[in-house]
Amino acid sequence: MTDGEFRLAYVPGVTPGKWAGVWAERVREVPLRLLQMPATDVVPLLWNGGVDAAFVRLPVDREGLHVIPLYLETTVVVVPKDHAVAAVEEVELADLADEDVFEPLDEVLTWDDRPGQPAFTRPESTAGAIELVASGAGVLLLPQSLARLHHRKDLTYRTVTDAPQSQIGLAWLAAVTTDLMEELIGIVRGRTPNSSRGRNPRQQPTRQKPPPPQQRSASKHRRQKRRRR
Repeated sequence: MTDGEFRLAYVPGVTPGKWAGVWAERVREVPLRLLQMPATDVVPLLWNGGVDAAFVRLPVDREGLHVIPLYLETTVVVVPKDHAVAAVEEVELADLADEDVFEPLDEVLTWDDRPGQPAFTRPESTAGAIELVASGAGVLLLPQSLARLHHRKDLTYRTVTDAPQSQIGLAWLAAVTTDLMEELIGIVRGRTPNSSRGRNPRQQPTRQKPPPPQQRSASKHRRQKRRRR
């Protein structure tokens, strides 16, 4: 944390708005600064202390980091709207065997065996690959969140049921687990403000224990004795 703010980086496709909203409600005295950056830049920035935490795409080099895996993303294939794939709701990798598939240099999926045929070029970025798909030069597989981020009216996407998936995780320096970091972990994991792990856990109201049976009997006897008088 620097200059009274908590710096949280996130890779393209992640939408931290919901968590930022909860942070604003719970940690009003410390602003949350959000920084979107390429996936390749996030971990080096963490190591250098440029941010306090980051939403990353796994796998990453975990040396010196704590990483909490959060969720898996659906993998989709992006095609022109008049492509044959657009006529179905979902496909398998085998259905793309004859397609020219782009592999951008910022690819985020890990493949044992890439589907389809290699396209004529490797675009420098996912954005560049999207432009080539729009030209009809091939198709592109990527996480659904990135397909939404690069949405175009002339393109659509369909789920690929048997493709590898990208996973999002929360990472921070292992040597710097602060109270504010614990607060962020609690928010991301859906803990309530009353969680014992929160930065300032709110105490539950104390409930008085009922008196033991002997005490209740004695009190009842005294009340009956007063009524007889």
